[in-house]
Amino acid sequence: MNEQATSRPEDPWRASPSTEVLLVAEVFDGEQGSIAQARALADRFLARLVAEWLAVLGEHTRSDLMLAVSELVTNAERYSHGPYLLELEGTAERISVTVYDSSTALPVLYAPDPARLGGHGMEIVVALCDRLTAERVPVGKRIRAEFQLST
Repeated sequence: MNEQATSRPEDPWRASPSTEVLLVAEVFDGEQGSIAQARALADRFLARLVAEWLAVLGEHTRSDLMLAVSELVTNAERYSHGPYLLELEGTAERISVTVYDSSTALPVLYAPDPARLGGHGMEIVVALCDRLTAERVPVGKRIRAEFQLST
């Protein structure tokens, strides 16, 4: 598995406002334990965001983000035919969770129905995040859940 990370530049002489973000990405192959590894990556990412960027997490931010990561990578494992990429990006104001996978089929958002068995993953993610986007990309699709942080 590959992991990338970038953080703020140390150059204090930048004239324009920083557009830098904390970025962590890892490729998963869908083997047993991948979802737990994705959640562990998200947990380490949040710890760095708090320590290095002084992000203030709301009472439910950590659990909401972890659940969104679980649902998005579970869908990638279930519906794609190949590895998938989890990308976590954040600043002191926002966090985004992005999953790229090889399937071009966009997720289906069903109307809430407590009697329905299954099909609740995207419904859960929509309820947790501030914005959800899904689009086809050259490698398959990209699904991004965005969270605004307390300031």
